[in-house]
Amino acid sequence: MLACFDIGGSHIKAAFATSRSEIEPAGNLPTPLDDFGAFVGAMLTLIGERKSLIDGVAISITGIIDPDTGLSTVANIPCINRRTLQKDLAEALGLAVFVANDADCFVLAEALEGVGRGHKNVFGVILGTGVGGGLVIDGKIVTGPGGFAGEWGHGTAVQTEVGHPRINFPHFSCGCGQMGCVDSVGGAKGLERIHRTLGGEALTSFEIIEGWQAGDAQAVRTIDIYLDLVASPLAVVLNIVGASIVPVGGGLSGAPALITALDVLVRERMLHKSPHPILIPATLNGNPAFIGAALLGFQELSRG
Repeated sequence: MLACFDIGGSHIKAAFATSRSEIEPAGNLPTPLDDFGAFVGAMLTLIGERKSLIDGVAISITGIIDPDTGLSTVANIPCINRRTLQKDLAEALGLAVFVANDADCFVLAEALEGVGRGHKNVFGVILGTGVGGGLVIDGKIVTGPGGFAGEWGHGTAVQTEVGHPRINFPHFSCGCGQMGCVDSVGGAKGLERIHRTLGGEALTSFEIIEGWQAGDAQAVRTIDIYLDLVASPLAVVLNIVGASIVPVGGGLSGAPALITALDVLVRERMLHKSPHPILIPATLNGNPAFIGAALLGFQELSRG
């Protein structure tokens, strides 16, 4: 049995997995941010009396683990930031521990149990508050140096001449310190920023999408610019990694018409002209972080 954890800046959520498909939620606790001992204690509390039955601990986390050094980058949880997290937790819990980024866990889950089943190369996209992603090839997460493989949201990538008709559009600053990142325009906050920049009122992303679907001229212009900004960088990524399917998660995946429109534009700009949709909203019910963590944990345990 695996103890699985989905760890974010507000809560530690737990589940128990007896197989890849049998996952039982087991409650949650607030995340201790500044005390590593309390952080470990919260995990032990959630494991409870089942500890003697546990073969390992699999964790999905909002951060990056450097595969070369083992050091974690988890800026929103200071007590585990810049630690050799997998090693430190294994020693503190007395159990084998496996840790992966939450986007990687999402993609692994969709690749093996969701829309990516049967595909060799799966690139998963998160369109949430910001933009994230992950890459799974032959059923295994690809992390790369530093653990950043799949992070397509960062680096100066977006165009400055966009839309129909064309306009000059500014690069925005990104939280990573660079300018013109997909993350600055591609998520819900980015969509709202585009709308305000074009002279629209301050609306939520879903109000903008509703206006677009209803034919509101300002919202139609916003979505036109949004799709143009996001489609080209994503098409380049898919040219490079050769993915044949792209599961889409995050809040914006709840707008199927938006994902369909993005899919059409991405396929137009890719070298491989697929006759079938490539961008597909994620289909797994429940918590894909638990599913991905469980899959990772069972893979690692099978390797001994």
